[in-house]
Amino acid sequence: MGPNEEILVVVDEDAARTDINTNSRIHIPNSPSPSCNQQGSNLWGTLSLAYKSLGVVFGGLVTSPLYVYPSMALKSPTKDDYMGIYSIMFWTLTLIGVVKYACIALKADDQGEGGTFALYSLLCRHMNIGAITSRSVTSQSNLSHDNLHQGSKKRSRLGMFIERSLIARRVLFFIAILGMCMLIGDGILTPAISVLSAMDGIRGPFPEFSKSLVGALSALVLIVLFLLQKFGTARVSFLFSPIMAAWTLTTPIIGIYNVIHHYPSIFKAISPHYIFQFFWRNGHEGWLLLNGTILCITGSEALFADLGHFDRPSIQIAFLSLIYPSLVLTYAGQTAYLIQHPNDHEDGFYKFIPREVYWPMFVVSSLAAIVASQSLISATFSVIKQSVVLDYFPRIKIVHTSSSNEGQVYSPETNYTLMVLCVAVILIFGNGKEIGNAFGVVIILVMLITTLLLTLVMIVIWRIPALLVALFFFVFFTMEGLYMSSVFTKIKYGGWIPFAISLILAFIMFGWFYGRQRKMEYELTHKINTERLKDLLSDPGVQRVPGLCFFYTNIQDGFTPVLSHYIKNMRSIHKVTVFTTLRYLLVPKVAPNMRIVVKRLGLKGVYGCLIQYGYADSFSLQGDFVSQVIASLQDHIMQHFTENPPLEEQEMTDLNEAQHAAVVHVRGKTRFYINKRCTWFDRFMLAFYEFMHSNCRSALPTLGVPLQQRIEVGMFYEA
Repeated sequence: MGPNEEILVVVDEDAARTDINTNSRIHIPNSPSPSCNQQGSNLWGTLSLAYKSLGVVFGGLVTSPLYVYPSMALKSPTKDDYMGIYSIMFWTLTLIGVVKYACIALKADDQGEGGTFALYSLLCRHMNIGAITSRSVTSQSNLSHDNLHQGSKKRSRLGMFIERSLIARRVLFFIAILGMCMLIGDGILTPAISVLSAMDGIRGPFPEFSKSLVGALSALVLIVLFLLQKFGTARVSFLFSPIMAAWTLTTPIIGIYNVIHHYPSIFKAISPHYIFQFFWRNGHEGWLLLNGTILCITGSEALFADLGHFDRPSIQIAFLSLIYPSLVLTYAGQTAYLIQHPNDHEDGFYKFIPREVYWPMFVVSSLAAIVASQSLISATFSVIKQSVVLDYFPRIKIVHTSSSNEGQVYSPETNYTLMVLCVAVILIFGNGKEIGNAFGVVIILVMLITTLLLTLVMIVIWRIPALLVALFFFVFFTMEGLYMSSVFTKIKYGGWIPFAISLILAFIMFGWFYGRQRKMEYELTHKINTERLKDLLSDPGVQRVPGLCFFYTNIQDGFTPVLSHYIKNMRSIHKVTVFTTLRYLLVPKVAPNMRIVVKRLGLKGVYGCLIQYGYADSFSLQGDFVSQVIASLQDHIMQHFTENPPLEEQEMTDLNEAQHAAVVHVRGKTRFYINKRCTWFDRFMLAFYEFMHSNCRSALPTLGVPLQQRIEVGMFYEA
C-alpha cells in the first residue's frame, strides 16, 4: 500500500478474538515498533526524524510564549511577582515536560502509539479486560519493562481488582474517553489561539487594524493549513520544520539579548524559594494566576500523542536539546524585559522584540503559529485512528500517508470538522483571553488523566516499587491538581467550550461502543456451530449451486447468525463456500506465507479462511486474491491427505470448477429490531447507534470487488 492509500479496518467487536482453531494460530515475531526499528536504527536517521518532528510535534509547545503573559490577569505586577512567575514556569517545564513526558510517558507506548487512549489500550491488554477489542498482533509494546512483566507469574492486586470490578472498568474507560476527547478539544483550540496571537502582532505598528479583521485573517490562514493536511505528515513536516527551526533558534537569542540588557540576574529565579514567596505574598491572587502560567506547557501532550508519527529517540533528542532550552531562555528574556517594563504584559511577546528585527520576527512568529497548529492536528488524527481501530468510534476514512510509518495518518472527515470548529471559535470569540481560559481547562485535564493512567501502568505493567510510584503520583497529581483548581475558576469565561465538545464526543463514543457490545452479545449468543450447519445443509430442500462464495464473518469459533438466515431464505449455498475473516495488523507487511491461513471445517466444500494484512500491504479482493485462496486450499488438502485419495482429487476438481463457474462475495448487513419490551435507555441508545451505523463507512474495506459479485444479506437482530 503506497502513500495516501486508504485503509478501512474491520472493526467488529468479536473479530480477531480467536483464530480458525488452536492448531492454526498466527504469530508475528516480537519486534519493536516499526518506526523505531526502521527509522531509528542509525544516528542519522534518528537525527533526521528529530529535525522533522520540530514541524509536527513541538509547534504548540515552543510557540507558547506568544500567549502566556498576555493571558495572565496581572494587576500592577512587581519585580518579585515576575521572578515568582518565571520560577513557576521553569519548574513546570522541567518537571512536567522533561521528567514526566520526555523521560517517562514516551516509554509507555502501545506498539509505537502514544496518548491517553494508547495507555488505556496497553492497560487493557495486560489486565485482560474483555471490554476492549483486540486488534493487535502478539508482538509486545515497545517497553523495556514488558519482558519483566511477561516473565513474572505474580500479578498486580490492583490489576486483578480492575479485571473483576465492572465499575472500575467503566471508570477506566470513561477516563480514557475523556482524555481523548480533551485532546481533540486541544486540536481545536491550539490552532485558534496560536494563529490569533501571532496575527495580533500586526496591530502594534498598525493600531487601526481591528480585532475582527485580525480574526478574519487568522481564520483564512487556518483554512489554508487544513487544506494542506491531505498531503501527509512527512510532506508537511518537510515544509514546516525549517520554519520551526528558525523560530526555535531565534527566540532564545532574543531572550538572551533581553536578559543581558534588562535583568542579567533573572536566572536566580530558578531557585524554588521564589515560588513560595510568590504565593505567600499574593495568596488568592497568585493562585488565580496559575490559570495563565499553565499555558507555558501547552502542547506537551502532543509530544506523547504524536509518538506514532515519529519515534521515541527522535522526539527526546529534539525536546531535550532544542525545545526545552529554547523555552527556558525565551521566557527568561520575556520576564527580564517585563521586570523593567511591568505594564507591557498585555503584549508580552511582541513588546520584548527589538524594533530592528520586529518585522522579520513577525513573519517568523506568524509562520511558527501555523506550524504550532500542526502538532495538535496530527495528534488528533492519531487518537481518532486509535479509537476507530479499537472500535470505540464510528468508522471513518483513515488514509495512511506513509508506506514506512504506520502512525502517519490523515482523516478527511476529522480534518474538515476541526477546520470548521477552529474557524468558528475564532470568529465567535475572537478574544485571546477567552480562548486561553478554555485552553487551560483542556491542558490540565489531559495532563491529569495521563498522570492517572501512567500510575496504573507503573503498578500493573512495569511493577515499579511502591515508594517510587507514590513519589511520582504525589508530585504530579499535587502539582496538576493545584493548577486544575485554579483553571476551573474560568469555566464560565470560555472554559465551558472544551467541556461542550468533550460531552458531544463522549456521547458519540459511548453510543457506538454500546451498540457494538449489544451486537457482539447477540452474535455470540446466536452463532451457528458446525453441527447446526451440518443440519441445515442436510435439508433436502437446500441446493448446492455451482460457484465459489466468500462469506465474510467476524466469528472464528463458529458462524455468524446471518448464515442461518441466508440458507433458510435462499434455500441454497454454493458448492464451495469459504468463510472469510479479514484482520488488520499493526505491522508494515505480513509475510506471504502468513497472509492467508485456510482450514477445512469438516463439511464438504466448506472452508475457513483468515486473511491478515499490514498497513503497507497492497491488498485487493479480486484477481490474484481468489487464485491465492484456491492455491492455499489446494496446498492444505495436499498436506493433509486422508485415506481416500479419490475424494481428495474430487475436492481439488471441485475447487477449480467453482472458481471458473462464478465467484461471489457475501456479507451481512444487520440492524437492531427495537421492540416494545426494550427499556427507554435501550431504545434511545440503539436508535442513536443505528443512525451512526447507517451513516458511517462499511466495515468491509472497499477493495475492488466488482459490483456484480457483491451480495449483502440484511438481517434484524432483536434487541
